[in-house]
Amino acid sequence: MKTRRFIHIILLFTLLPLLGSCGIYTKYQTPRDTELTRSYAEAREMAIDSSAFGNLLWEQVFTDPVLADLISRALYNNVDLENARLNVTKAQAQLKGAKLAYLPSLALAPNGSVSSIAGSKASWSYQLPAQLSWEIDIFGKLLNSKRAAKAQLMQTEAYQQAVRSQIITAVANTYYAIVSVKAQLELSRSTSVLWSESVQTMKDMKEAGRTTEAAVVQSTANYYAILGSITDLESSLVKLENTMCLLVKTMPGSLEVAVSPQVSFEVPPIVRTSIPMAELSVRPDVQAAEMSLATAFYQTNSARAAFYPGLNITAAGGFTNLLGSMIKNPGEWFWQIGGQLTMPLFSRGRNIANLEAAKATQKQALNNFEYSIMNASAEVSNALTVYEKSTEKLQYLEKQVENLQKSVSYTQELMRYSTTRNTTYLEVLTAQQSLLNAQISKISSELSRAQAVITLYQSLGGGR
Repeated sequence: MKTRRFIHIILLFTLLPLLGSCGIYTKYQTPRDTELTRSYAEAREMAIDSSAFGNLLWEQVFTDPVLADLISRALYNNVDLENARLNVTKAQAQLKGAKLAYLPSLALAPNGSVSSIAGSKASWSYQLPAQLSWEIDIFGKLLNSKRAAKAQLMQTEAYQQAVRSQIITAVANTYYAIVSVKAQLELSRSTSVLWSESVQTMKDMKEAGRTTEAAVVQSTANYYAILGSITDLESSLVKLENTMCLLVKTMPGSLEVAVSPQVSFEVPPIVRTSIPMAELSVRPDVQAAEMSLATAFYQTNSARAAFYPGLNITAAGGFTNLLGSMIKNPGEWFWQIGGQLTMPLFSRGRNIANLEAAKATQKQALNNFEYSIMNASAEVSNALTVYEKSTEKLQYLEKQVENLQKSVSYTQELMRYSTTRNTTYLEVLTAQQSLLNAQISKISSELSRAQAVITLYQSLGGGR
């Protein structure tokens, strides 16, 4: 009776962990605890809209032939993208290893020895055994490792897409910055010619007694000022072209970006009043953050599984001439098989500490995941606002340039032909400077609008 009671107690302690082990087999699902994550989870279940701006192929967005060629070269040669591809290869190898962990391991371990007692004839003994070990995955240790490896692979693939998107938009931003600087250079050089003529006009008027030396000096100073700004623009152009060289993996200074003859800052029309969660859910950084959460979830499951028993089956067999204490020639075949069930009872708090740490890591991953969604929404909202305000600003600047062109023409005519001297050289110089500033502001605003579209494309996960 006591023996039977003892067996019942042992069985009870063995089965108790089994009763609460269901959680370790649970598969990750997108959390729905908050309104934010619930909206995201519902968006992930929707069919992908291929016509959405962020889902368009980059060739459909960036149609300028020069820009398209630069993007293609960057995607083919870029070091960061190649490293991202290699990270995917590493993750695929780790997933393959996790899947193969279900199979038994087999090893061949031949050995031999020679011995002699009290000067007797030396005798040789040898073994040619094959050893097999197989871990039976009762409590999901291997299962959670495999699922975690798969989540890490998906995270790495999302990171690769994020790098690809960054490269595409970096090339586009740099290209349009080059376009902008070249436009400013062309404007400044043509303006410098006009201002040089203005200096000569002031000198002629001074000779005729219609203006003063101060007017000549001031107009000359303005002329040299624009020449100085041209040197700054030329320096900026070299830096931008060197940046493009690095993006396409070419030695700096070896690439001069030619702007297409018909290039402009024309961008696809964008009309949007809200940011659908379905578009945010395809962003690679958001997907990577979710896969980081999934990895942490499975690591927590693995930490729980460490509290449960492990079952290993081992087997060995081969050929040997060592039978017990006897050496027999020729040898004979042998085999043996066994099983081992290991139940952790006391591990100095290591399993408890690992579980607590895994839970904390999972909570951090959840926080990062939620923040990535909010950050994505903010980036899209910012890009939309910049695009909208840049478009509005352009309309005002176009009217400002139009009126300032008239102002320059009127003040120059009054300066030349007025007999009342109400129009001074300062008014002419001020009108010229204001026109130049407005024209440069217009070019900068066009660049801001184009870059806002590029940023929006990236913030919606574009770059496929």
